[in-house]
Amino acid sequence: MGDPILEVTAAAISPISAALFRKDGTAQGVAKQRCIESEALPDKQVINDPYAALFVKGSSIIKCLGHDTNVWLSDKVVPGMHAHLIARTRAIDELVKDKAASGATQLLILGAGYDMRAYRLELPSSLKTYEVDQQEVQEIKKSKMPPETLGSGKATYVSVDFNTQTVTEQLTIAGFQVGQPTIVTLEGVSQYVPKEAIAATLKEVGALCGPGSTMFVSYVDEGFETNPPAIFGKGYPNPEGTVQLFKKLTKGVGEPWIAFYKPDEMKAVLSTCGFEITSDTCFEDVNEKYFGAVGRLVPPELTMNLERFSVATRV
Repeated sequence: MGDPILEVTAAAISPISAALFRKDGTAQGVAKQRCIESEALPDKQVINDPYAALFVKGSSIIKCLGHDTNVWLSDKVVPGMHAHLIARTRAIDELVKDKAASGATQLLILGAGYDMRAYRLELPSSLKTYEVDQQEVQEIKKSKMPPETLGSGKATYVSVDFNTQTVTEQLTIAGFQVGQPTIVTLEGVSQYVPKEAIAATLKEVGALCGPGSTMFVSYVDEGFETNPPAIFGKGYPNPEGTVQLFKKLTKGVGEPWIAFYKPDEMKAVLSTCGFEITSDTCFEDVNEKYFGAVGRLVPPELTMNLERFSVATRV
């Protein structure tokens, strides 16, 4: 969030690594969308997160308004954003369940925020989950979780003081097994920090993973900066205005988007970590599979392809 990355001092990597896990504002926003989706009728849900409401201010209002009204309101502000974030959640859910069933022994969630996959997905008891984030966010998260859920031991929380420690050091202390088949997720993070931070952290983490490991990284397409209409569906209202809104909102909460990638660029980043991309998709690629399957196919004018989902395996 030997290999030369492992040989540098903690002080040297701390400025970029600390940035990777520094805030929880976006974690709250994504939890809100999971909360909204979980209010849909069971046969219309794309994902279900019964824990999301724990981390959302005003969750009672969300429940009162119901799924359809909340999605309608969300689309009035940023058309298609709800569906996009839920598709990303579903894509990772499927990957984690599939790889866990195929023999992965560890799940490593970088910048975990309010991710509750260790608790809400039916995963093998043999899969050990490690969540890496800043201690402040983890303490808030744990304080909001039901005692019986937190006490189940389904996740190990790994906080890192980037002034004196490395991710490798703290994971090892926490019991992470180097060289084992591992699922690594970096969800909704890469756009917030310098590219060198992503490259350095993924390379460090990649060195810990064994054969059969899988890495999921979401990233914002370079079109966000260079060609907004290209990353939205046909008829999407005012792509340029939506991009400017994103810039204004993320800067306003102190988490501006600063890093955008071409698919080949992300492929190169993962290659240097020893991983080979097996798929690189966007919302449009999974719309029918996820939303069409429950009778909620998202029309082109609400289609948002700004963020891509890369899946890579250990070479």
